[in-house]
Amino acid sequence: MNGQTMMLIVVTLGASFRVHEMEEGFTAHQLSPSSWNRYEDCPRKYWLSRQGLPRKASMPAAMGTAVHNSVEDLCNLDLSSKEADESGWLPPTAKAILDRHWSIERDTFLATPRHPRWKDEMITKAHDGLVGALNILFSKSNIGKVALSEVTIEQWRDVQSIVLANEGTLKSEDGKLMGRLDLLVADLDENGVSKGWIVADLKTGNPPKQKLNEKVSRQLRFYRDLLKENNPDHPPVHAEGWYSSNQTVHRADGPSVLAEALEAWEGMRPSPTPLESTPGEMQCGFCEWKAWCPSWWVARRDGTLPPGAMFRDEVVSTIRFDPESGAALFQRMPPVGDDGELAGSDHRFGAILRDQALTQMQELIDSGFEGPIFLGSARVDGKIVHLGDWCEVLPWTPLLESISE
Repeated sequence: MNGQTMMLIVVTLGASFRVHEMEEGFTAHQLSPSSWNRYEDCPRKYWLSRQGLPRKASMPAAMGTAVHNSVEDLCNLDLSSKEADESGWLPPTAKAILDRHWSIERDTFLATPRHPRWKDEMITKAHDGLVGALNILFSKSNIGKVALSEVTIEQWRDVQSIVLANEGTLKSEDGKLMGRLDLLVADLDENGVSKGWIVADLKTGNPPKQKLNEKVSRQLRFYRDLLKENNPDHPPVHAEGWYSSNQTVHRADGPSVLAEALEAWEGMRPSPTPLESTPGEMQCGFCEWKAWCPSWWVARRDGTLPPGAMFRDEVVSTIRFDPESGAALFQRMPPVGDDGELAGSDHRFGAILRDQALTQMQELIDSGFEGPIFLGSARVDGKIVHLGDWCEVLPWTPLLESISE
């Protein structure tokens, strides 16, 4: 190969590695299932997510990470000093591990500049999710239904023996595609003999009513296909979504998605200017980048994006604000053109700010900021809007050129 090369490590089964050479000038961006989804929803949303803007913490994501990491630690436990018939050890061990990861996630969550209220009460749901995940592992190990307090050291070693890899990184040979594999487990027959591999992705969210969501199916097949590409001598492989809330397993079948992923990768190349926006209720509803995107506000002006009946986003200037009571009077600032410039209007409305929204507003005022403000998820109640822990108050700063390195 001519010219300089760079090295890329590709993770394969059994923590072995293959090293590939890549040509100089390779653009270091990678497609993952989540970035693919963002790009498909709205290319501009994907572009904004790559600009190094402050990210928003999510309670469901934090809970999911705590459960995932707890499962990983339990699968990696060193039990060599334990007696095979010991029981009663798993519930306190699992609780201690989950409590530790819950604390780690809480610290990370609260250290994130953009975060809603931390909900400590959700640890009960996290515990149920961990138990659900362990029950699926028992089933896959041919142990069947068993109370956690009755699980012996020997039985857990049986579980550990089918876990071939956990929380591993998969990359395509050219480095363009990557994903994080939750679990790779042996697919046992009724006699306990492995007949192949299962690519398993643990899901702590709502399970499907019938079949897998298409994007979830694509994610699972993406992991399956990368694993097969990295391991050409693989046994039979299939992918499953493991839903811990109701302990159901949903298989993802279908053709390879890698060619489709590589096509999307081409459109996701870094760009100095924003990619196309596709504003709509689904695309914009839970987008965390609206304070930097003028397109949704233009769509609201043009009537192609409805405002929302109970919760709505606004771009405003501040007429009055009382930091003691949290009472404010705002003026809506409609867009002029398509690039985020604003005009004044006669539309004014009162607001009551509490908790996080009040803190964010005070921080903006204290910083000397006097520009327009983005109000995220304000709750409409007659002529008054309410903002609290569920909301965001951010400077309106439309991003029209890349700031990423």
